[in-house]
Amino acid sequence: MVAGRGRYLTAEDGPAGAAAAEFEAERPLLFGIAYRMLGSVMDAEDMVQDTFLRYEATPRDSIRSLRDFLCTVVTRLSINRLSAASTRRERYVGAWLPEPIATDSSRPSLGPLEKLSQDESISIAFMIILESLSPAQRAVFILREVFDHSYEEIAETLGRSEAACRKLLSRAKSLIAVRPGRYPVDASEHSQLIEQFSRAAADGDLSALTAILADEATLVVDGGGRIPGAAMREVRGRDNVARFLLGGASKFTPSGARATMTEVNGQPALLVRDAQGAGVFLLSIEALDGRIARLWALVNPEKLRHL
Repeated sequence: MVAGRGRYLTAEDGPAGAAAAEFEAERPLLFGIAYRMLGSVMDAEDMVQDTFLRYEATPRDSIRSLRDFLCTVVTRLSINRLSAASTRRERYVGAWLPEPIATDSSRPSLGPLEKLSQDESISIAFMIILESLSPAQRAVFILREVFDHSYEEIAETLGRSEAACRKLLSRAKSLIAVRPGRYPVDASEHSQLIEQFSRAAADGDLSALTAILADEATLVVDGGGRIPGAAMREVRGRDNVARFLLGGASKFTPSGARATMTEVNGQPALLVRDAQGAGVFLLSIEALDGRIARLWALVNPEKLRHL
């Protein structure tokens, strides 16, 4: 159990330990909200930690509902962090992609939801779509559509009227509706496409790689300005994407690197690790009619180190 930024507490530590134990029971929910709000594992962990510190400093008799209190704190902190992050992202070199999170069975959940709902609401495609929303719109959408909070709860969390929250959600849905849609795909088909991609890339087989890409395939590469050769703009078109990926394979994958299938943000992905085991390249995809329509390549080491 977390004790500020120091040692862990347990229930044996008395009232403070009991409070920490109560907080830990809500941690997955709080992290789930913060991660979906911020698209960053590190920032989400910071928000959860700051929420605990606020909880520690708040008189217990002033808290009517622990869960409501904690959700309010983590949401407001995340809104403030997201507002500040917008300036940093404007200065970000190249394309920005959300920081991925491993979601295999050994990892903690991202909230008290069924796995299918979790996967859909944290997919790379969904997280990118959320970027089109303002911090307040994003908060309302996540609390209502993902975590099924009532408008009364959301209004109290945001300090706005229920009518204002309904308008925010309506506007959020309108903005999301005009964004490129997500393409549902069977998990086994998704895995098969990634395996085919991995083989084609490893063999340097341009024809095989081109064959599994949709005609209007797009590729976004996030290198954060740290990796030479990372595309600064979206690559469009099957032939351009295939050639870029084969040409960039040697740049992104050092000698001795090994590619493995993993589950990231609820979907199969290809993770390449160097000889020391550090992640150097992560590929996530979206499929349409049995071919890969969108590819997201993450090579920024800062966003891969926790994998």
